Amino acid sequence: MIQGMKINRAVRQMNSLGKQRIPFLFIIDFLGENTRVLPLSDIDPEKLLFEVQGVTNAPSQSILPTPVELEKFPVDFATYQSAFEQVQYHIRRGDTYLVNLSFETPIELNLSLRDVFYRSWARYKLFFENQWVVFSPESFCRIDETGVIRTFPMKGTIDASLPDAQAKLANDAKERAEHTTVVDLLRNDLSQIASNVTVPQFQYLEKIVTHQRALWQMSSEIRGQLPDNYADSIGDLLFRMLPAGSISGAPKPKTVSIIREVENYDRGYYTGVFGLFDGTQLDSGVMIRFIENQGGQYVFKSGGGITYFSEAEREYQELIDKIYVPIY
Repeated sequence: MIQGMKINRAVRQMNSLGKQRIPFLFIIDFLGENTRVLPLSDIDPEKLLFEVQGVTNAPSQSILPTPVELEKFPVDFATYQSAFEQVQYHIRRGDTYLVNLSFETPIELNLSLRDVFYRSWARYKLFFENQWVVFSPESFCRIDETGVIRTFPMKGTIDASLPDAQAKLANDAKERAEHTTVVDLLRNDLSQIASNVTVPQFQYLEKIVTHQRALWQMSSEIRGQLPDNYADSIGDLLFRMLPAGSISGAPKPKTVSIIREVENYDRGYYTGVFGLFDGTQLDSGVMIRFIENQGGQYVFKSGGGITYFSEAEREYQELIDKIYVPIY
Protein backbone atom coordinates (compact mmCIF):
# COMPACT_ATOMS: atom_id res chain seq x y z
CA MET A 1 0.00 0.00 0.00
CA ILE A 2 2.77 2.44 1.00
CA GLN A 3 4.72 1.64 -2.19
CA GLY A 4 1.59 2.29 -4.29
CA MET A 5 0.98 5.60 -2.51
CA LYS A 6 4.58 6.69 -3.18
CA ILE A 7 4.32 5.82 -6.87
CA ASN A 8 0.97 7.59 -7.22
CA ARG A 9 2.39 10.70 -5.56
CA ALA A 10 5.40 10.71 -7.91
CA VAL A 11 3.17 10.21 -10.96
CA ARG A 12 0.93 13.09 -9.89
CA GLN A 13 3.94 15.38 -9.38
CA MET A 14 5.34 14.58 -12.80
CA ASN A 15 1.98 14.94 -14.52
CA SER A 16 1.37 18.29 -12.81
CA LEU A 17 4.74 19.70 -13.84
CA GLY A 18 4.31 18.25 -17.33
CA LYS A 19 0.91 19.89 -17.80
CA GLN A 20 2.40 23.23 -16.79
CA ARG A 21 5.46 22.59 -19.02
CA ILE A 22 7.73 23.30 -16.04
CA PRO A 23 11.24 21.82 -16.51
CA PHE A 24 12.13 19.17 -13.92
CA LEU A 25 14.58 16.43 -13.07
CA PHE A 26 13.36 12.99 -11.98
CA ILE A 27 15.23 10.18 -10.24
CA ILE A 28 13.51 6.79 -9.83
CA ASP A 29 15.01 3.79 -8.03
CA PHE A 30 14.98 0.23 -9.41
CA LEU A 31 11.73 -0.83 -7.72
CA GLY A 32 9.99 2.53 -8.18
CA GLU A 33 9.64 2.88 -4.42
CA ASN A 34 11.70 6.06 -4.06
CA THR A 35 11.33 8.88 -6.58
CA ARG A 36 12.65 12.43 -6.53
CA VAL A 37 10.83 14.93 -8.74
CA LEU A 38 12.64 18.28 -8.67
CA PRO A 39 11.81 21.47 -10.60
CA LEU A 40 15.14 22.68 -11.98
CA SER A 41 14.80 25.94 -10.04
CA ASP A 42 14.84 23.96 -6.75
CA ILE A 43 18.07 22.03 -7.35
CA ASP A 44 21.09 22.93 -5.20
CA PRO A 45 24.28 22.19 -7.19
CA GLU A 46 26.19 21.75 -3.93
CA LYS A 47 24.13 18.61 -3.33
CA LEU A 48 23.06 17.42 -6.78
CA LEU A 49 24.78 17.68 -10.14
CA PHE A 50 23.35 16.37 -13.39
CA GLU A 51 24.39 16.16 -17.01
CA VAL A 52 22.04 14.80 -19.66
CA GLN A 53 23.59 14.67 -23.13
CA GLY A 54 25.51 17.90 -22.46
CA VAL A 55 22.72 19.75 -20.60
CA THR A 56 23.99 20.36 -17.06
CA ASN A 57 23.67 22.38 -13.89
CA ALA A 58 27.31 21.79 -12.94
CA PRO A 59 29.36 24.95 -12.34
CA SER A 60 32.72 25.11 -14.12
CA GLN A 61 35.41 23.62 -11.94
CA SER A 62 39.13 23.05 -12.27
CA ILE A 63 39.98 19.39 -11.76
CA LEU A 64 43.54 18.13 -11.54
CA PRO A 65 44.18 15.37 -14.13
CA THR A 66 45.19 12.86 -11.46
CA PRO A 67 45.83 9.38 -12.90
CA VAL A 68 43.01 7.02 -11.92
CA GLU A 69 43.86 4.36 -9.36
CA LEU A 70 41.03 1.85 -8.98
CA GLU A 71 41.30 -1.49 -7.18
CA LYS A 72 38.48 -4.04 -7.24
CA PHE A 73 37.52 -6.62 -4.59
CA PRO A 74 34.81 -8.70 -6.29
CA VAL A 75 32.91 -11.58 -4.74
CA ASP A 76 34.67 -14.90 -5.17
CA PHE A 77 33.65 -17.05 -8.09
CA ALA A 78 31.96 -19.68 -5.87
CA THR A 79 29.59 -17.03 -4.48
CA TYR A 80 28.81 -15.76 -7.96
CA GLN A 81 28.33 -19.29 -9.30
CA SER A 82 25.80 -20.11 -6.56
CA ALA A 83 23.63 -17.14 -7.59
CA PHE A 84 24.15 -17.96 -11.28
CA GLU A 85 22.93 -21.53 -10.73
CA GLN A 86 19.82 -20.27 -8.90
CA VAL A 87 19.04 -18.12 -11.96
CA GLN A 88 19.60 -21.08 -14.27
CA TYR A 89 17.22 -23.16 -12.15
CA HIS A 90 14.46 -20.61 -12.78
CA ILE A 91 15.31 -20.45 -16.49
CA ARG A 92 15.08 -24.26 -16.80
CA ARG A 93 11.70 -24.18 -15.01
CA GLY A 94 10.42 -21.68 -17.55
CA ASP A 95 9.93 -18.91 -14.96
CA THR A 96 12.12 -16.52 -16.96
CA TYR A 97 14.34 -16.52 -20.02
CA LEU A 98 16.54 -13.50 -19.25
CA VAL A 99 17.69 -12.26 -15.84
CA ASN A 100 20.01 -9.32 -15.18
CA LEU A 101 22.15 -10.61 -12.28
CA SER A 102 24.21 -8.02 -10.39
CA PHE A 103 26.52 -7.77 -7.39
CA GLU A 104 28.17 -5.16 -5.21
CA THR A 105 31.97 -4.87 -5.45
CA PRO A 106 33.95 -2.90 -2.85
CA ILE A 107 36.55 -0.71 -4.56
CA GLU A 108 39.42 1.57 -3.62
CA LEU A 109 39.45 4.75 -5.71
CA ASN A 110 41.70 7.80 -5.43
CA LEU A 111 38.93 10.18 -6.58
CA SER A 112 35.92 11.67 -4.82
CA LEU A 113 32.43 11.02 -6.19
CA ARG A 114 32.29 14.66 -7.27
CA ASP A 115 35.62 14.22 -9.10
CA VAL A 116 34.18 11.18 -10.90
CA PHE A 117 31.19 13.25 -12.01
CA TYR A 118 33.35 16.03 -13.43
CA ARG A 119 36.02 13.87 -15.04
CA SER A 120 34.01 10.97 -16.48
CA TRP A 121 32.75 10.92 -20.07
CA ALA A 122 29.19 9.61 -20.32
CA ARG A 123 25.85 10.57 -21.84
CA TYR A 124 24.08 10.56 -18.47
CA LYS A 125 25.78 11.65 -15.24
CA LEU A 126 24.36 12.29 -11.79
CA PHE A 127 26.05 13.15 -8.47
CA PHE A 128 23.63 12.75 -5.56
CA GLU A 129 24.39 14.29 -2.15
CA ASN A 130 27.80 12.58 -1.93
CA GLN A 131 25.88 9.29 -1.57
CA TRP A 132 26.42 8.00 -5.10
CA VAL A 133 27.45 8.91 -8.61
CA VAL A 134 26.35 7.40 -11.90
CA PHE A 135 28.01 7.76 -15.31
CA SER A 136 25.83 5.84 -17.73
CA PRO A 137 26.16 5.26 -21.47
CA GLU A 138 22.61 3.87 -21.79
CA SER A 139 19.51 5.83 -22.71
CA PHE A 140 16.18 4.86 -21.17
CA CYS A 141 13.99 6.90 -23.47
CA ARG A 142 13.98 10.18 -25.37
CA ILE A 143 10.87 12.10 -26.42
CA ASP A 144 11.12 14.99 -28.88
CA GLU A 145 8.83 17.98 -29.37
CA THR A 146 6.69 16.06 -31.91
CA GLY A 147 5.99 13.23 -29.46
CA VAL A 148 8.35 10.70 -31.08
CA ILE A 149 9.68 8.39 -28.36
CA ARG A 150 12.90 6.42 -28.77
CA THR A 151 14.67 3.91 -26.58
CA PHE A 152 18.16 2.46 -27.08
CA PRO A 153 18.73 -0.82 -25.19
CA MET A 154 22.35 -1.86 -24.67
CA LYS A 155 23.04 -5.57 -24.31
CA GLY A 156 26.26 -7.30 -25.30
CA THR A 157 29.82 -6.22 -24.43
CA ILE A 158 33.31 -7.25 -25.54
CA ASP A 159 36.87 -6.07 -24.94
CA ALA A 160 37.71 -3.95 -28.00
CA SER A 161 41.38 -5.02 -27.90
CA LEU A 162 40.54 -8.63 -28.78
CA PRO A 163 41.27 -9.68 -32.38
CA ASP A 164 38.18 -9.18 -34.59
CA ALA A 165 36.26 -7.97 -31.52
CA GLN A 166 33.44 -6.35 -33.48
CA ALA A 167 32.80 -9.44 -35.58
CA LYS A 168 32.97 -11.71 -32.54
CA LEU A 169 30.37 -9.65 -30.68
CA ALA A 170 28.09 -9.27 -33.71
CA ASN A 171 28.16 -13.02 -34.37
CA ASP A 172 28.04 -14.31 -30.79
CA ALA A 173 24.89 -16.44 -30.54
CA LYS A 174 24.41 -15.87 -26.81
CA GLU A 175 24.86 -12.09 -27.03
CA ARG A 176 22.59 -11.81 -30.07
CA ALA A 177 19.87 -13.86 -28.37
CA GLU A 178 20.08 -11.75 -25.20
CA HIS A 179 19.97 -8.53 -27.19
CA THR A 180 17.05 -9.71 -29.31
CA THR A 181 15.12 -10.63 -26.16
CA VAL A 182 15.57 -7.15 -24.69
CA VAL A 183 14.63 -5.45 -27.97
CA ASP A 184 11.45 -7.53 -28.15
CA LEU A 185 10.64 -6.70 -24.51
CA LEU A 186 11.13 -2.95 -24.98
CA ARG A 187 9.23 -2.96 -28.25
CA ASN A 188 6.33 -4.44 -26.30
CA ASP A 189 6.77 -1.78 -23.57
CA LEU A 190 6.61 1.02 -26.11
CA SER A 191 3.58 -0.54 -27.79
CA GLN A 192 1.64 -0.07 -24.54
CA ILE A 193 2.00 3.72 -24.69
CA ALA A 194 2.83 4.57 -28.33
CA SER A 195 1.64 3.85 -31.86
CA ASN A 196 3.63 2.91 -34.99
CA VAL A 197 6.42 1.18 -33.04
CA THR A 198 9.36 0.20 -35.24
CA VAL A 199 13.02 -0.86 -34.88
CA PRO A 200 14.91 1.40 -37.34
CA GLN A 201 18.35 0.28 -36.10
CA PHE A 202 19.05 -3.25 -34.86
CA GLN A 203 22.23 -4.51 -33.16
CA TYR A 204 24.64 -1.71 -34.07
CA LEU A 205 27.93 -1.36 -32.18
CA GLU A 206 29.23 1.57 -30.14
CA LYS A 207 32.68 2.01 -28.62
CA ILE A 208 33.08 2.99 -24.95
CA VAL A 209 36.51 4.13 -23.74
CA THR A 210 37.46 3.67 -20.07
CA HIS A 211 40.54 4.34 -17.93
CA GLN A 212 41.48 0.66 -18.40
CA ARG A 213 40.43 -0.33 -21.89
CA ALA A 214 37.93 0.21 -24.71
CA LEU A 215 34.74 -1.82 -25.00
CA TRP A 216 32.36 -2.51 -27.84
CA GLN A 217 28.69 -2.39 -26.80
CA MET A 218 25.73 -3.71 -28.83
CA SER A 219 22.71 -1.37 -29.12
CA SER A 220 19.45 -0.95 -31.02
CA GLU A 221 16.95 1.85 -31.58
CA ILE A 222 13.20 1.38 -31.03
CA ARG A 223 10.81 4.18 -31.98
CA GLY A 224 7.12 5.03 -31.56
CA GLN A 225 4.67 7.95 -31.67
CA LEU A 226 3.03 9.47 -28.57
CA PRO A 227 0.01 11.83 -28.57
CA ASP A 228 0.75 15.54 -29.02
CA ASN A 229 -0.18 16.23 -25.39
CA TYR A 230 2.06 13.47 -23.98
CA ALA A 231 3.50 15.83 -21.35
CA ASP A 232 0.08 16.02 -19.60
CA SER A 233 0.50 12.38 -18.50
CA ILE A 234 4.29 12.13 -18.54
CA GLY A 235 4.45 10.38 -15.16
CA ASP A 236 1.98 7.68 -16.18
CA LEU A 237 3.89 7.04 -19.41
CA LEU A 238 7.26 6.64 -17.71
CA PHE A 239 6.07 4.39 -14.89
CA ARG A 240 4.31 2.07 -17.35
CA MET A 241 7.73 1.29 -18.88
CA LEU A 242 9.50 0.61 -15.56
CA PRO A 243 11.67 -1.09 -14.59
CA ALA A 244 13.85 -0.86 -17.66
CA GLY A 245 13.88 -4.17 -19.50
CA SER A 246 17.63 -4.18 -20.15
CA ILE A 247 18.44 -4.28 -16.41
CA SER A 248 15.63 -6.54 -15.23
CA GLY A 249 14.75 -9.24 -17.75
CA ALA A 250 11.77 -11.03 -19.21
CA PRO A 251 9.02 -11.55 -18.33
CA LYS A 252 9.40 -8.54 -16.07
CA PRO A 253 7.24 -9.18 -12.96
CA LYS A 254 8.48 -12.73 -12.34
CA THR A 255 12.05 -11.81 -13.24
CA VAL A 256 12.10 -8.92 -10.77
CA SER A 257 10.95 -11.32 -8.03
CA ILE A 258 13.79 -13.70 -8.98
CA ILE A 259 16.30 -10.85 -8.83
CA ARG A 260 15.12 -9.94 -5.32
CA GLU A 261 15.37 -13.61 -4.28
CA VAL A 262 18.83 -14.28 -5.73
CA GLU A 263 20.75 -11.03 -5.27
CA ASN A 264 22.15 -10.56 -1.79
CA TYR A 265 21.75 -6.78 -1.55
CA ASP A 266 19.37 -3.89 -2.19
CA ARG A 267 19.95 -2.27 -5.58
CA GLY A 268 18.49 1.04 -4.43
CA TYR A 269 18.89 3.65 -7.17
CA TYR A 270 21.26 1.42 -9.16
CA THR A 271 19.50 0.34 -12.40
CA GLY A 272 16.76 2.88 -11.83
CA VAL A 273 16.32 5.76 -14.26
CA PHE A 274 16.82 9.50 -14.16
CA GLY A 275 16.13 12.20 -16.69
CA LEU A 276 15.31 15.74 -17.62
CA PHE A 277 12.09 17.26 -18.96
CA ASP A 278 12.89 20.71 -20.41
CA GLY A 279 9.29 21.82 -20.94
CA THR A 280 8.88 20.29 -24.41
CA GLN A 281 11.30 17.34 -24.66
CA LEU A 282 12.45 14.56 -22.36
CA ASP A 283 15.73 12.67 -22.18
CA SER A 284 16.56 9.95 -19.66
CA GLY A 285 19.15 7.32 -18.89
CA VAL A 286 19.35 3.95 -17.14
CA MET A 287 21.47 4.21 -13.99
CA ILE A 288 24.19 1.67 -14.73
CA ARG A 289 27.92 2.30 -14.02
CA PHE A 290 27.19 3.22 -10.42
CA ILE A 291 29.43 3.95 -7.40
CA GLU A 292 27.87 4.26 -3.95
CA ASN A 293 29.40 5.64 -0.75
CA GLN A 294 28.50 3.19 2.02
CA GLY A 295 29.80 4.73 5.23
CA GLY A 296 33.07 5.78 3.64
CA GLN A 297 33.52 2.55 1.64
CA TYR A 298 33.01 2.91 -2.12
CA VAL A 299 30.97 0.11 -3.70
CA PHE A 300 30.57 -0.40 -7.43
CA LYS A 301 27.37 -2.13 -8.54
CA SER A 302 27.50 -4.08 -11.80
CA GLY A 303 26.05 -7.10 -13.57
CA GLY A 304 24.92 -8.67 -16.81
CA GLY A 305 22.17 -10.62 -18.51
CA ILE A 306 21.90 -14.38 -17.91
CA THR A 307 20.22 -16.69 -20.41
CA TYR A 308 20.06 -20.46 -20.84
CA PHE A 309 23.24 -20.32 -22.96
CA SER A 310 25.27 -18.26 -20.46
CA GLU A 311 28.52 -19.58 -18.98
CA ALA A 312 29.25 -18.71 -15.34
CA GLU A 313 32.96 -17.98 -15.84
CA ARG A 314 32.30 -15.62 -18.72
CA GLU A 315 29.49 -13.77 -16.95
CA TYR A 316 31.61 -13.42 -13.82
CA GLN A 317 34.38 -11.83 -15.85
CA GLU A 318 31.91 -9.45 -17.52
CA LEU A 319 30.69 -8.32 -14.09
CA ILE A 320 34.30 -7.46 -13.19
CA ASP A 321 35.10 -5.85 -16.55
CA LYS A 322 32.19 -3.42 -16.10
CA ILE A 323 33.83 -1.96 -13.00
CA TYR A 324 35.54 1.08 -14.48
CA VAL A 325 35.38 4.84 -14.72
CA PRO A 326 35.22 6.38 -18.23
CA ILE A 327 38.17 8.70 -17.65
CA TYR A 328 41.06 8.76 -20.13
